[in-house]
This record gives sequence, structure tokens and C-alpha cells, in this order.
Amino acid sequence: MPYIIAEPCINVKDRGCVDVCPVDCIYEGPDQLYIHPDECIDCGACEPECPVTAIFPEEDTPDQWKSYIAKNKEFFEGGVEREVAKGRATH
Repeated sequence: MPYIIAEPCINVKDRGCVDVCPVDCIYEGPDQLYIHPDECIDCGACEPECPVTAIFPEEDTPDQWKSYIAKNKEFFEGGVEREVAKGRATH
């Protein structure tokens, strides 16, 4: 199961997760970062880097943020090309 980014990331976008992602599967959204569900290799490197505890394995997402599982998937639907997020040093 891929990792997802939930509500605590909104308007924070710290990018520590981007710096450690080995496959560049974290993308920039207007209000938060998103993990591409088909590109995530479930390595877990991003989870401990998030200072606001917004990253969870999909199956461990807290009940109050379960809607973010669909939000992460929907962000990549529709064939719209998305921009891979830049890390802290390059942002």
C-alpha cells in the first residue's frame, strides 16, 4: 500500500519528505504535497521526515483523515501532468 499525505500538510508543505524520497513520487499541489500512488515504492523514508505528522501508510491513516486516501489518488486522475515537488534546498 502506498503512503498518503493528509490534512496536517495543508498550507505547510515542509518538503523534508521530498528530500528523502528515492523515487521522486511526491508532487506539488496548490495547498499540500501529494504522493503518487503508482510511483510510491512503500519505502517509508518520507514518514519520519514530516514535521507535522501528515504522512501515513494508506492502511494506517487515522480515521479522521481517511478522505485523504481518495484525495491523493484523485489528484493524479484525469491525465493532467503534475510537477514533481522540489526539495527544501531547491525551493
